[in-house]
Amino acid sequence: MKKTFLLLTLLLLTVQNQIFSQNIEGDWNGALNISGVQLRLIFHIEQTENGLKGTMDSPDQGAKGLTLNAVRFENSILKLSMKQIGMEYQGTLSGDSIIGKFSQMGAQFPLNLYRKAIEKITLIRPQEPKEPFDYYVEEVTLENAKDGITLAGTLTLPAKTEKTPVVVLISGSGAQNRDEELFGHKPFLVIADYLTRNGIGVLRFDDRGVGASKGNYNSATSADLANDVEAAVSYLMTKSQIDKKNIGLIGHSEGGLIAPMVAQRNKNVAFIILLAGPGLRGDKLLELQTLAVTKANGASDELVKRMLKFNKGTYDLVLNSNDTEKLKIDLENYLQKAFKENPDFTPGFSTEQLNSYIKASVAQMTTPWMKYYIKYDPYPTLTKLKIPVLALNGAKDTQVAPKENLEAIRKAFDESGNKKLTAIELPNLNHLFQESTTGSPNEYPKIEQTFSPTALEQMNSWIHKHLK
Repeated sequence: MKKTFLLLTLLLLTVQNQIFSQNIEGDWNGALNISGVQLRLIFHIEQTENGLKGTMDSPDQGAKGLTLNAVRFENSILKLSMKQIGMEYQGTLSGDSIIGKFSQMGAQFPLNLYRKAIEKITLIRPQEPKEPFDYYVEEVTLENAKDGITLAGTLTLPAKTEKTPVVVLISGSGAQNRDEELFGHKPFLVIADYLTRNGIGVLRFDDRGVGASKGNYNSATSADLANDVEAAVSYLMTKSQIDKKNIGLIGHSEGGLIAPMVAQRNKNVAFIILLAGPGLRGDKLLELQTLAVTKANGASDELVKRMLKFNKGTYDLVLNSNDTEKLKIDLENYLQKAFKENPDFTPGFSTEQLNSYIKASVAQMTTPWMKYYIKYDPYPTLTKLKIPVLALNGAKDTQVAPKENLEAIRKAFDESGNKKLTAIELPNLNHLFQESTTGSPNEYPKIEQTFSPTALEQMNSWIHKHLK
């Protein structure tokens, strides 16, 4: 969910083109300014017998070696693209610089590239813990035998030799590293540090295809990612230092959807914590997100109404489709018609930009993850849980509506008769559990706080209360 505001969730595709007279090979460094936050990019371009090819790194997001869809260089003009997400870059080579613009999904940003590396701007993040740590830290490898994937993570324990209760952290949507890093914030690092210092071990890991983990995130659904979490639980069951009766899961956003999946089928999970966990089906969740985000950003009631109708049309097509190729055609036809009826949704777009945006939107809406997410209803799984559950939501969360989702979670537990639910709406907190003013995602990078101390204490005290 939060990752809808990132620019760089990219798919692996082939690269072909020809090189011309000037030398464009090598590494090119630049930095985008997104809502006041630096996002460094590094393009690696090389000549092959089949023409130019290239990859891109986004070091501030922990992404490396992302394959470009196309690399073209002619008459001093460099063009890079990833059509599946509507990303394009065009710049003019001048000496050791390329002066140009980066665009995606209709948004355009200046981006100049240089041979010299761009220095990282240090953001003020006072909660981020620094080494050395006064607890045990181990880099670990997890084997997901079911999917044939090796994952990499970090296990922190209060002490190396004592039997310790442990939680597995499960990140939200989009390819995430083990710290769930976003806009310079590392919430999972903060959570791991806090809980470990309070006697609770923590295992956190890079999502498949991110950081040191293998596999392909872009082809995975929430159900596939649940297999990765189950591999983490299996790993903990092999460790002598772990109190195997007290293994829990903490899932944020989509991770709060995945945690019940795993707990429902794996009897080694003793408890779970849902941080902004969904209780509603994906399409209903996204509709409420549109309503809350647009309102927080000052949209008029009339505009919000039209946007809700527009989005519902796309979700309905996905919900009623079992044929991906036909769905792509239906979505493209729907979007062409809808944008003509609502030209203010794409102000200033040329015909070429609009068509590129539509193709990127269709590609995004027909990924395995999105189709699964829109159709998945967490409610039946929640009714099957027999273990203790803590559900925390921020009252100013604009991405997972607190009232409606907590209400659905409570209803599921009432239906099942499980009396072990604690559901709390925390005042003033946004989707990232930061103390916020509006809850808008635009605030995330501007807030220095990474994770509310109140939310940290709620988790810690609840876990200790429910240990066996």
